[in-house]
Amino acid sequence: WALHLKNVTVSLSGQYECSFATYPYGTKAAKIQLIVKAEEEQHYVKEVQLNQTLEIPCLQDTTSENLSNYPLKWLVGENGRREELVTKDPCCPAVYSNGSTLYGQRVRLGLNNALKIFPTKIRDDGRVFSCHVMFHPERVQKSSTTVRVFGK
Repeated sequence: WALHLKNVTVSLSGQYECSFATYPYGTKAAKIQLIVKAEEEQHYVKEVQLNQTLEIPCLQDTTSENLSNYPLKWLVGENGRREELVTKDPCCPAVYSNGSTLYGQRVRLGLNNALKIFPTKIRDDGRVFSCHVMFHPERVQKSSTTVRVFGK
């Protein structure tokens, strides 16, 4: 037996119980606690010196789930426009695409799916880099980081 929930919202959080009568053993029951989390985007600010290597972690607070098992993409945005920088599919973790005309060879995927940018330039200042991990088609977790570039 299975309970199927559609249009899941935070209000469906709570304890669910399934019970049924069996012969000759009597009633059997099982309980499960369901916690529905609202989708939220974590936002960070990262400071870096001009011409240095910038490394931005993907989902900084996520430690329990291995990100290499899920599709992810890195985007960069400014003034309401967003460009896809890097996409990675779990079938081929060593292979990822970099379709950026603006960043080209300056970006690559580092350890734990961190975005590495080298060298940083003045035009990177104020840009927002965001990592999107698709744990499930209806569960995408995001983190974004605003970059501040400082001259020496």
